[in-house]
Amino acid sequence: MRIIFAGTPEFAVPSLQALLNSEHQICAVYTQPDRPAGRGRKLSASPVKELALQAGLEVFQPESLKKPEEVARLQAFEADLMVVVAYGMILPQTVLDVPKFGCINVHGSLLPKWRGAAPIQRSIMAGDAETGVTIMQVVLKLDAGPMLHKERLPLSGNDTSSLVYEKLAHLGAIGLTKVLQQMDAGTLQIEPQDESLVTYAEKLTKNEAILDWTQPATVLAHKVLGLNAWPVAQTMFNGEVLRIWQANVDAASVDRDPGMVRVEDGRVLVATGEGWLNLLEVQLPGGKRMAIQAFLNAHTMDGVALG
Repeated sequence: MRIIFAGTPEFAVPSLQALLNSEHQICAVYTQPDRPAGRGRKLSASPVKELALQAGLEVFQPESLKKPEEVARLQAFEADLMVVVAYGMILPQTVLDVPKFGCINVHGSLLPKWRGAAPIQRSIMAGDAETGVTIMQVVLKLDAGPMLHKERLPLSGNDTSSLVYEKLAHLGAIGLTKVLQQMDAGTLQIEPQDESLVTYAEKLTKNEAILDWTQPATVLAHKVLGLNAWPVAQTMFNGEVLRIWQANVDAASVDRDPGMVRVEDGRVLVATGEGWLNLLEVQLPGGKRMAIQAFLNAHTMDGVALG
């Protein structure tokens, strides 16, 4: 098949590589325009663009696909299929209608649960027992298309969003490969989504990073894991922002006010509305991420109030 690939972040790279390793022909790659990144705010190419250029593929970076000239350019490729993986742009119906077999998407959740912008993070923050990827047909309504295939991933309860992101990126490539094989063989199974089971994964905001110590430790632990690697959970420690990268739960009964710290056997336990949050990895402004034991070598925490 002749395939147009549309994707932007690292999550999309394994899927593009899978297509490069296949017998299919990639006739064009679409990705977001170069954006400022890093401390110098220099324009930076997306991970998808970098791989595409290494492979000698033609790359396009329009600000929008709604213009007639962009639709005409897509039509000129005479593609059989468009594969979309975290492209970061809503496709208008005029684009969806271009490829012979339409557009398919690799989405980082087990649809119909967690449609939307932050499915991996919301799944972890909700304490889900499993997540996965769904390969689906793209329709105009957000993440609402018929499902073609799912790959499942159990969650350990200690998995961060950054770790699950990497795992699902590779599972997405596996699922995509299976769907293309099924399309070639004429064995594709199409399943509509049950609208009564839909949940939405709203985009993350920086305001969500602030921990409310009156919440149960289980809720806070899920939040810490879900917000790693952005925006990262945080609290105030001696007038400075303390970022919390890793933590888990100690279910012992609480005898201190929420936010009060108890240091015990090298562990830093923070009182919550129910149970203790055991801090494992933290970071102060301008400093490096460090294990809590190393942090204790330079900072006194016992009896301190966080918040």
